[in-house]
Amino acid sequence: MVNSTAQNIGRYLVTPITRRTESGLYQASVSIRRGMHDRIFRFIPQFCSDSGAQLYALDQARSMVLNRQIG
Repeated sequence: MVNSTAQNIGRYLVTPITRRTESGLYQASVSIRRGMHDRIFRFIPQFCSDSGAQLYALDQARSMVLNRQIG
């Protein structure tokens, strides 16, 4: 697993997480944290590059936070 630099989005700390699968592709996840509560979301699409998976995870997290889909 590779953790990249976390970003603050509003009141949340967002950290994209990637993992290389056995097939050589990358799977994206994201940690969305506020205070002591942390939620991890895993995404279905797989990516050819680590950076592509990270960008996808950040975009999804940003959308969830800005659209108030995180409680």
